[in-house]
Amino acid sequence: MNAFTQRGWAAWLLLMLALAPQWGWAQSVVFINPGRSNEAYWRTASDAMAAAAVSLGMPLEIRYAERNPLQAISIARELAARPKASRPRFVMFVNESSVAPEILRTLEAAQIDSFMAFNGIQESARSQLGRPRETFRHWLGSLEPQAEEAGYLTAKALIEVARASRVAQASDGKLQMLAIAGDRSTSSSIERNAGMRRAVAEAGDVVLQQEVFGGWSRERAAEQMRVLMQRYPQVRTVWAGNDEMALGAMDAWREAGGKPGRDGFFGAINTSAAALTAVRSGELAALAGGHFMAGAWALVMLYDYAHGRDFKPEGLELQKAMFVLFDPLLADRFERRFSASQKPLDFRKYSKALNPKLDRYSFEIEKQLR
Repeated sequence: MNAFTQRGWAAWLLLMLALAPQWGWAQSVVFINPGRSNEAYWRTASDAMAAAAVSLGMPLEIRYAERNPLQAISIARELAARPKASRPRFVMFVNESSVAPEILRTLEAAQIDSFMAFNGIQESARSQLGRPRETFRHWLGSLEPQAEEAGYLTAKALIEVARASRVAQASDGKLQMLAIAGDRSTSSSIERNAGMRRAVAEAGDVVLQQEVFGGWSRERAAEQMRVLMQRYPQVRTVWAGNDEMALGAMDAWREAGGKPGRDGFFGAINTSAAALTAVRSGELAALAGGHFMAGAWALVMLYDYAHGRDFKPEGLELQKAMFVLFDPLLADRFERRFSASQKPLDFRKYSKALNPKLDRYSFEIEKQLR
């Protein structure tokens, strides 16, 4: 079961619509979700934001771009074209496939405050976009998980498990590894890959045979894995930039008669129900997650900004540690904590406006698992 699934998206939406008149729209937020409306990771991210919105009393509207960068830009344009009284106070978006320049220009012209979550801008775009509140005065800031850490943690753990298995070594005694990355342009993908390469470089006994780009897709990763297994028959270790691609690679491995966790070792990022089940069964050797909360944490920052506690002193482009490595026990704790039977998540305790003694944001998933 996916995190938050039983909470029911329709129930959240009805509750927020019912409460909106008494909240007012001074804190209203629209999130342009880059994923598909039926995509596990991005649904979970949206549901976390819905929980934060209810906890903080912030009207929230979520629009899905369905993995289409042009659709994300189109949504921003539609928001900017609304009558001024109907525009949201804040628009949060993800700089996936480098949509930031056009979305920032669109929202700036409409004088709508914007905020990037999950992915910030690449340094190659810095000359064009500048920094928050400079070229684009209504671009308030950004919050990113430390994606390099996720790539490093998962690759390091994967290598350790494969090395200890004594069945993953090639004829020369080294581990041959494949990497199925997300895409070439999204900052989180680039940084995850960098973390993976750092772990490979540290290991000394690992040969990264090839890195391909699976587009975050299970089906595409499975297709790539079928080809790569024939090209590199001694490979037994596969790192993937997300859980869907790892699951696709495992599908291909099984089709060829292999047994993930026994004669092939896989590592991934994200916390879908299928990935957590694979951790418990031992089929996934390494899994990191927690960054799906980035949008919810960003709502805390926007809540504070709307209540006169600007996050600027801490930084306008924040990168925070949000990842944790999952083992079977932590996977169980995670699913119990985010099930419908548990008490609602409390995001108010992370707000500086509501807790004046707080001087720094601390956005770790472990705190919600207690």
